[in-house]
Amino acid sequence: MTVEVGEAAPDFELETDGGGTISLRELRGRKVVLYFYPKDDTPGCTREACAFRDAMPDFEKLAATIIGVSPDSTERHARFREKYDLPFTLASDPEQKAAKAYGVWVEKSMYGRKYMGIERSTFLIDEGGKIAAIWRKVKVPGHVDAVLDATARG
Repeated sequence: MTVEVGEAAPDFELETDGGGTISLRELRGRKVVLYFYPKDDTPGCTREACAFRDAMPDFEKLAATIIGVSPDSTERHARFREKYDLPFTLASDPEQKAAKAYGVWVEKSMYGRKYMGIERSTFLIDEGGKIAAIWRKVKVPGHVDAVLDATARG
């Protein structure tokens, strides 16, 4: 399954690092930056999370909520969030329900070995719950600036 710009963003309800749950429907009326990443505390994922952290004041000025999603456990998320002082919610998707709904649970290959995993991707969701922008196969350098620019435009 995959989603396209202009479509309704698939709803989800996931456990969070703070012990609660988060769903997209409860954020209706706000812009949402939903970013999927492979694994807590790995080099690329840490750089991406810290870049979102550093830009958080700018996203807050735009009334945008940031949610990071990976298959990691809520406990692992809590350690990752604390270690890097991340000011946004990390949601746990161990059964890949949200990842599959957004089309980011894909076959990957490393050193000739094929496996299923998260394709680093970001979705900007508008106040009405529609997908406003999509970034797939994200390269971390410059990514957060591109998301911030798109959030400010619209």
